[in-house]
Amino acid sequence: MKITIRAIGVLTALSLLLAVLAACSPASQSSSSSSSGSGSTTTLTVATVNNSQMVQMEQLTKQVFEKDNPNIKVNFVTLPENDLRSKVTQDVATNAGKFDVATIGSYDTPIWAHNGWLQDLQPYFDKMSAQDKASYNYDDLLKPIMASLSYQNHPYSVPFYGESSMMMYNKQLFAQHHLTMPDHPTWDQIMHFAQVLNDPGHGVAGIVLRGQSGWGMNMAPLDTMINTYGGSWFDMDWKPQLTTPAVKQAVTDYVTLLQKYGEPGASTSGWQECISLMGQGKAGMFYDATSLAGVLETPSSSKIAGQVGYAYAPTKVTENGSRWLWAWSLGMVKSSHNQDAVFKFLTWATSPQYLTLAGKTFGWANVPPGTRTSIYQNADYKKAAPFAEVTLNSINTATPDHPTLNPVPYHGVQYVGIPQFESVGQTVSENISAAIANKMTVTQALEQSNQLLASQVNKDNTAGY
Repeated sequence: MKITIRAIGVLTALSLLLAVLAACSPASQSSSSSSSGSGSTTTLTVATVNNSQMVQMEQLTKQVFEKDNPNIKVNFVTLPENDLRSKVTQDVATNAGKFDVATIGSYDTPIWAHNGWLQDLQPYFDKMSAQDKASYNYDDLLKPIMASLSYQNHPYSVPFYGESSMMMYNKQLFAQHHLTMPDHPTWDQIMHFAQVLNDPGHGVAGIVLRGQSGWGMNMAPLDTMINTYGGSWFDMDWKPQLTTPAVKQAVTDYVTLLQKYGEPGASTSGWQECISLMGQGKAGMFYDATSLAGVLETPSSSKIAGQVGYAYAPTKVTENGSRWLWAWSLGMVKSSHNQDAVFKFLTWATSPQYLTLAGKTFGWANVPPGTRTSIYQNADYKKAAPFAEVTLNSINTATPDHPTLNPVPYHGVQYVGIPQFESVGQTVSENISAAIANKMTVTQALEQSNQLLASQVNKDNTAGY
């Protein structure tokens, strides 16, 4: 897989403006070294997202990494996903230096690398000792994931966990209704299953899906539907395509699923609310990230552990773009003053040894998934993770370079790999949430969204993407 993001666009224009403003005042330093006679302590600040795997990383850092590296102290700043992006982007764009390590995704990494906000990790890997190289085993990292975290064939971040998308379903409810989930379902079948399973009188939704606005929220699963229905955001000339019949049908079906058979208050539900309902046995199906399956297989957080089935992402007219590809990764902020210590932390948190440590500490179902081939060969993990095969195959067969039926000029499955997408994708997602809440029709939502794309994205400001 290749990364095609090149131009700076709107996001970089913002960063340049912020940089000018920052130049008027002295920048603060993110990390510090305090001397105490014979030794010194390096303090690293890590900006991270409030996902369960990241919370576990913080716990193990305090218990293990800092114990093994007494001269390095790691402080975590944990933020919701949308806040993380805005605050960290502003910091790194201005070289403010508040953070040494940034938790970023497959969308962000090549853009930030292009903008000069991240440190190229290749020189650090090159100068590792033979023993450290063998211990870290870079070649064990899943190639599709690493391709999404690279720029000009160099790694600019390393994956803490990776994911695709899949259908999770309650096997007990399916059995009660005499339903059989195929390994490769269609969206027509999912619509039928949702109708049969829906039982609001007993507090059971036929299906739960993200309705909350956010380009990384409701747009993620919805984009895969748009793709597999044969729709796209743009044609090869960057002309917006959100009002085409394929896109309208995909969005209509998504909205229908939530309005008729989805969770109450669906327009404000994120993945957290959806997986909670699924784990409580209050949903028949949940289409979302493969990385969430471990929560459903953990008895302390799920009443249906051991009773969950896993199928590949549903399709319509093409398999292209039906399975998303994403990684939450750790990148070295270029303005960090302690880059050797940062690299030591990055390689510890993304090592094979860390996965073993997490498995033994939190249970093998909770190991950060989707990063290394070796974990899918681990007998303990395979026993605890009935979703492992679907996860690995989905990651390896995702098509970010050919995300829909016809050729498109952009890269990415559940996002469009251009800097403008962070802004326009957010507004489009808000229109979709409004349609789910019956505040506007699907036609109105898509027409407004198409007009926005036409005003913000064109062939000139996407040249080289």
